[in-house]
Amino acid sequence: MQSSFRFIKALARQDVDSTPVWFMRQAGRYLPEYRAIREKVGGFLGMCKNPQIACEITLQPIQRYQLDAAIIFSDILTIPDAMGLGLYFQANEGPHFKDPIRSMRQVQNLPIPDMQTELRYVMDAVSLVSHEFKNRVPLIGFCGSPWTVATYMVEGKSSKQFSLIKSMLYNEPATLLALLDKVTTTSCLYLQAQIESGANAVMIFDTWGGVLSPENYRQFSLRFMEKIVHYLKSNPITKSIPIILFTKQGGQHLKEMAQTGCDAIGIDWTVDIGHARQLVGHQVALQGNLDPSVLYATPENIEQQVKATLAQFGHGNGHVFNLGHGIYPDIPPEHVQAMIDAVRKYSPAYHQQGKVT
Repeated sequence: MQSSFRFIKALARQDVDSTPVWFMRQAGRYLPEYRAIREKVGGFLGMCKNPQIACEITLQPIQRYQLDAAIIFSDILTIPDAMGLGLYFQANEGPHFKDPIRSMRQVQNLPIPDMQTELRYVMDAVSLVSHEFKNRVPLIGFCGSPWTVATYMVEGKSSKQFSLIKSMLYNEPATLLALLDKVTTTSCLYLQAQIESGANAVMIFDTWGGVLSPENYRQFSLRFMEKIVHYLKSNPITKSIPIILFTKQGGQHLKEMAQTGCDAIGIDWTVDIGHARQLVGHQVALQGNLDPSVLYATPENIEQQVKATLAQFGHGNGHVFNLGHGIYPDIPPEHVQAMIDAVRKYSPAYHQQGKVT
């Protein structure tokens, strides 16, 4: 059944009638229905760990908009939380860990979480959403890239300079590599469990890969994402599930990303999608890549920007329309609708199935 989804077909670079569209952070603070739940339930982490609430939030944008995919409501830091680092969220500061990683001994003592105990709430949420959808739209499972997850584990919180983890990278590379290996092993099991629970595609978010030099990106980020891809593609249970890689500010690495064996690459707005297609379009599908700030514009300007992005990609298949990053919290919901309407209106002309003969 899943092969009939427009989104899944686009990831496989097959013919579709129009360009599929979904958005990173499409279930979030810009929606009044999300804010109502958060006010009632409380903290972000509590919502993630309640499968019924996570299911309801995942469904919200699908009930409001005509989207081609849903993404499970969760967080990239569920893995280190399950490893016992003590994740908590502080108002106006984002995620923090009580016990950040600073030594090889700590890395060696990190457990590999059991997917059906410590992370069961994620699998239960995926199962609930999969059941609720009843094949309406595909569900995307996800994890953070090992490098991105490790930045939080070492820094203990969000960072701008990444001084602690980069110090570890240069002074104690064996410690960092051991940490990345452990997070990679867990991520493989985590994505497999999400697929077994009903996810139709998976995405690896490398939010902070762009802060690395090219050589360090290859050694400390891309290499470990590639290990996850190889694990999933060599596993009979997961080999048919499409995998999307996304490195924010990773435009210079597109060719290398395409060689990992992934099915699609997400690109941000700093990359010309037409140029990206010239580089890798025959190997992988492309997802993106409108600047999220376009959603602050008027509906008329949003429509023009959508038209420009579709024209830059050009005719043919293998394009999933998305933003270059997540929807910002103060975006008007009706502007999201305007963007979806523009994709529905103008994208069929770029596909053989959508042309009027």
